[in-house]
Amino acid sequence: MTTETAAASDPTAELAQLKQEAADGPDEQATARQHAKGKLTARERIDLLLDEGSFQEIEALRRHRASGFGLENKRPYTDGVVTGWGTVHGRTVFVYAHDFRIFGGALGEAHAAKIHKIMDMALAAGAPLVSLNDGAGARIQEGVTALAGYGGIFRRNTLASGVIPQISVMLGPCAGGAAYSPALTDFIFMVRGTSQMFITGPDVVKAVTGEEITQNGLGGADVHAAVSGVAAFAHDDEAACLEDVRFLLSLLPSNNRETAPHRAPDDPADRPTDALRDLVPANPNQAYDVRAVIEEIVDDGEFFEIQPDWASNIVCALTRLDGHVTGVVANQPAAFAGVLDIHASEKAARFVQFCDAFSIPLVTLVDVPGFLPGVDQEHGGVIRHGAKLLYAYCNATVPRVQLITRKAYGGAYIVMDSRSIGADVSLAWPTNEIAVMGAEGAANVIFRREIAAADDPDAVRAQRIKQYRTELMHPYYAAERGLVDDVIDPAATRSALIGALAMLRPKYTDLPSRKHGNPPV
Repeated sequence: MTTETAAASDPTAELAQLKQEAADGPDEQATARQHAKGKLTARERIDLLLDEGSFQEIEALRRHRASGFGLENKRPYTDGVVTGWGTVHGRTVFVYAHDFRIFGGALGEAHAAKIHKIMDMALAAGAPLVSLNDGAGARIQEGVTALAGYGGIFRRNTLASGVIPQISVMLGPCAGGAAYSPALTDFIFMVRGTSQMFITGPDVVKAVTGEEITQNGLGGADVHAAVSGVAAFAHDDEAACLEDVRFLLSLLPSNNRETAPHRAPDDPADRPTDALRDLVPANPNQAYDVRAVIEEIVDDGEFFEIQPDWASNIVCALTRLDGHVTGVVANQPAAFAGVLDIHASEKAARFVQFCDAFSIPLVTLVDVPGFLPGVDQEHGGVIRHGAKLLYAYCNATVPRVQLITRKAYGGAYIVMDSRSIGADVSLAWPTNEIAVMGAEGAANVIFRREIAAADDPDAVRAQRIKQYRTELMHPYYAAERGLVDDVIDPAATRSALIGALAMLRPKYTDLPSRKHGNPPV
């Protein structure tokens, strides 16, 4: 008896045959072409993302019903997208993955309906959604129906924002309007060499502006990770990328009604951090890497930096303190002296908003000389962009602890979660300098006439700088006025932060009744 005859007489055999056909995809040649590009298939990617054997697929037998332009003669199962759910570290995660072997992963009506359904299920179940993107955009043969499908995705991305974590993994091309779905999600991962994102491709750019550029030069992983800030992470291969997606998910709650998973720590909460006494130089003008400070403070020295290649003058990271997931925002003196500018403000603001949406407490490490001066910054809207970070902190209701490690000058001090904008606890090291500006600049302003008229201007300037620093910038000036809750030994930093966060864990803030605020955008 042939296989076809057996399938016709046995419904379960027929079902198995259809499901196997859906799982295999179009043909071996299509799979080989995908592998030749250095890319995995949709199902291979899902297998790397999810716990082994946990994937539950839905609508594997879905096929489009479009006609015209030869579509009626080509109706493969799945319609070019694999959807379902599984687990990551034992917790439910929903996923959809474009199958580039079928219609180039292009989105049509049935394809979009499958994505809509899995997004609705993720929101209803209160579980993260991961999209594995590798598609050629809208299916041109289906016309406006395909465009409407994107609209449904965008609307669902927006409804799910701040309710469930949404992660976009770019594993191939993503052009035109399709790029806006990843842009609406919380984190974007990209793979060098194989993934690109742009609104208009190189050919259109050349036709309109005359500029010649490659796809990777226009919208490759390194461009979006280091220049545009669109991508949070760039990886060399898909396996490493998906492993980091799994790690990120281990740090996130399933939804905004749950807390992030706690992990029993091996690192004692009261472990002294003596190394911090030497890591941060007393000289306010000397650079150091704040990541070494974070590493010394957090559990087992482990933290996951967000957007490490963009706006490097500020560090945003997810980590654990005494087993509890915590967000860290820190000025980075090793890059542009740690000043705040347009990009740093945007990067930190979005991170603060994310942590607040998902009840992740915040620790802010402050060593900031101010906002970056310059015509480009002012004309670029540094006021508006800086206000984004200010708004994000003022609006955040999660536990917030500020630690001033060294200098904190001017408006940048206020913006970096100062006590005056709502930090629950403000701590400082004995090396802290909180002031409107540095002593040199302040003396030049206050005593400019005296210095100009002096027989020895340099000596008078040095004397007045010393006076300003002694009277207004000594480390206990802010503590005397209640703007700092305690000045601590750097060796006690870890235990002090953990103790403050433990005290604040039950924190609840009732915000004014409103539909929503109107943050600067």
